[in-house]
Amino acid sequence: MKKIIILLVLTLVSCYEQERNCSNFKTGNFEFTREIDGKMETSYFERNDSIQIETFREKKDTSSVRWVNDCEFILQKINPKSMNEKNAVQIKILTTSKKGYTFEYNIVGKTKKQRGTVTKK
Repeated sequence: MKKIIILLVLTLVSCYEQERNCSNFKTGNFEFTREIDGKMETSYFERNDSIQIETFREKKDTSSVRWVNDCEFILQKINPKSMNEKNAVQIKILTTSKKGYTFEYNIVGKTKKQRGTVTKK
């Protein structure tokens, strides 16, 4: 009887496992919308395996992309214009869908994390 209960619990747990097909999002065109100062703002970015070009408020920024594993990468601005922009950002993809992914991000070395959702175009 114990074996049946354990098998049932393992089956139920595996049914709720979140989809994580991170390799589908290593390259492509993406959109990220978030609230900034009470206003919804959208940035667009194109990423290949090692470079990401982001357009935000009609300005472009290029960052290097270093993949730590299939679902985590580090973004580092190539030409930072301030001390703040020199800080690398660690991004971890938490879940994926056909349309995009949910991620968690933080400044490398800092513990405060934020979450967001990206849509693939």
